Amino acid sequence: MEVGQKIKVRRLREKVSPEIVEKVQQGQTATIKSFKMTDGSGVGVFVEFSDSTTGWFFEDEVVLVK
Repeated sequence: MEVGQKIKVRRLREKVSPEIVEKVQQGQTATIKSFKMTDGSGVGVFVEFSDSTTGWFFEDEVVLVK
């Protein structure tokens, strides 16, 4: 995965805002903005949806959109 690529969230491991849950349920895509180290055992993906809503997800929660 690289910054600027489009993703879809395929599952949620952590509790997120209802606004993000709705976007995930609707299958909306988001753009990767940056990466974030998690608890030392992985990488998180910081994303932005088309309406400028942002959030971060574990790498195994997202899938690239081709």
